[in-house]
Amino acid sequence: MVSTHPPVLPISSTATTQPPIVTAVVESQPPAVRAFVNGVTETVRGGLSRSRPWSELLDRSAFTKPDSLSEAATRFRKNSSYFRVNYVCIVALILGFSLLAHPFSLILLLCLAASWLFLYLFRPADRPLILFGRSFSEYETLGGLILSTIAVIFFTSVGSVLISALMIGIATVCVHGAFRAPDDLFLDEQDPAAAGFLSFIGVPAVAPSASSAPSPV
Repeated sequence: MVSTHPPVLPISSTATTQPPIVTAVVESQPPAVRAFVNGVTETVRGGLSRSRPWSELLDRSAFTKPDSLSEAATRFRKNSSYFRVNYVCIVALILGFSLLAHPFSLILLLCLAASWLFLYLFRPADRPLILFGRSFSEYETLGGLILSTIAVIFFTSVGSVLISALMIGIATVCVHGAFRAPDDLFLDEQDPAAAGFLSFIGVPAVAPSASSAPSPV
């Protein structure tokens, strides 16, 4: 007796499914750009979390004229240790406003930064750079970027804009540090005065000292 049911064709699921291990590996590897942005964001966020209150920085009652140059230097040293994150923010803001006031310099600087990121930092090391049908080695690419950086900074308005903005920012910080009396400022135990000016960047949490740990019985 002939069967009236149509034949059932085998269906293979290998073409439409992906092994869970491969899927997990692909999803767990973010792009290089995203990883770079996340790292910069975490660094900036960690640095800003160590900033002092701005009301304390701008306290008018704490501003007095130093009696001598040595006292001004001592004040600046103490204030730079206490307000170093705020000082870096002030210099960065002055630098940003200066670049916004000169759009041509800002565009050149952005193009230069993009060239470094996408032509050197984010490019796979085993893949040569190919431009206009010519392959460039790693050293040729690095040399071209260095020469381009020198040309942009020293032969355009970018260098003068950056130098003038940095000088204004440093002068502002020095004036504040010299005239702000640090008598009411107290450094934390994990924030010594001898720390570097940019030591807040990428500094891990300080582990408890051996003296604070309980002694074994």
